[in-house]
Amino acid sequence: MFEGIQNLPRIPELRRRLGFTLAMLAIYRLGVAVPTPGIDGEALGEFFKAAQATVFGMVNLFSGGALERFSIFALGIMPYISASIILQLMTLVVPHLERLSKEGEQGRRKITQYTRYGTVGLALVQGLFISMGLEQIQTPGGGSVVYDAGWSFRLMTMLTLCSGTVFIMWLGEQISERGIGNGISLIIFAGIVAAIPSAIGATFEFTRQGELGVLVLLVLAALMIGVIGIIVFVERAQRRIPVQYAKRVVGRKMYGGQSTHLPLKVNTAGVIPPIFASSLLIFPGTIAQFVQHPAFQRAADFLQPGGMFYNVIYVAAIIFFCFFYTAVTFKPDDVAENMQKAGGFIPGIRPGKRTAEYIDRILTRITLGGAIYVSIVCVLPTILISRFNVPFFFGGTALLIVVGVAIDTVAQMQAHLIQRNYDGFMSRGGRARGRTG
Repeated sequence: MFEGIQNLPRIPELRRRLGFTLAMLAIYRLGVAVPTPGIDGEALGEFFKAAQATVFGMVNLFSGGALERFSIFALGIMPYISASIILQLMTLVVPHLERLSKEGEQGRRKITQYTRYGTVGLALVQGLFISMGLEQIQTPGGGSVVYDAGWSFRLMTMLTLCSGTVFIMWLGEQISERGIGNGISLIIFAGIVAAIPSAIGATFEFTRQGELGVLVLLVLAALMIGVIGIIVFVERAQRRIPVQYAKRVVGRKMYGGQSTHLPLKVNTAGVIPPIFASSLLIFPGTIAQFVQHPAFQRAADFLQPGGMFYNVIYVAAIIFFCFFYTAVTFKPDDVAENMQKAGGFIPGIRPGKRTAEYIDRILTRITLGGAIYVSIVCVLPTILISRFNVPFFFGGTALLIVVGVAIDTVAQMQAHLIQRNYDGFMSRGGRARGRTG
């Protein structure tokens, strides 16, 4: 497969898509360095050093350091993800949205438009709460992080953060349409990867100072490598259901008669459940951190990453979203109907409703296994890291997102190569077959 990567520059369309994707990600990383007006960056940096192990550590990780700098991209893509969750949940209870979801491309565009409106609304609300919270923050040295508090600062912050989120949303959509991979996932991926060098440097510095033992460091490194191996193995695992197609005579030709299989991924939902679950837990936790009230402070304590209450809710949310997203994206009834129309059947299973029930039963079982796997990967390393008092937040959720997005992106590259009759990812020689354009 790696030898076939040399064929990537030889395909003009794929080369353009890769270049466009890298350019959009570079623009995103440049925007992370642009600060929001009216903020004392040094004072805010002191505050984040003290709050590194809280929910801010997770938000800052997913935003690629934008929250710590309080840049124009400080909210990141989380408002868009939250709006997507709300729209998908409303699809199950609102008849109008349910009809739109079944209208194909036109309905999908309409739901996407509603998601954009919801993103703007959530970004404005979050921007208001964050601006009010920033006015209340006192650094360890007793300084304030806001130069000129008041409604002028609040409105400016709301508009700045909302504009940044909308721009990131646009970048993600452009990457999905004109680049390679899922744009939203790649933006989160870029934010996490950008934090890895500094996290590694900080870890070695703490090891050099004796605050982190060498043996603990080796255990954590081995744990990370093992988790990456498990993620790669499970993400590529499939449950293959045998499918037989009956022979048909059309005119003077005979079609069908071949045996194939229906592949069902163990983790059908991919990295979406932990992203959805994290965004749901981050939103109330962030507000609770900014609002100075005993009730909100107790809620913030409960929602600290690595805490027992947080992990229980996190696991429950991951399992729910694994089943929910799988049910939304994979329809056993539609698969059974299309299979029957094409003359296909599962050996020993009656076509139609029985086939749909059989597929649904298998899908439920492997989804349960996939949900348990995702929960363990996301929670167990976090528990161990908090147990060893590692001074940065980089748990299983970040590993799952990084590895999962990388696998999906490489798979899309492979699909482009195969589509143009290149076998660079499939054969050792990496030579093309057929046309090369």
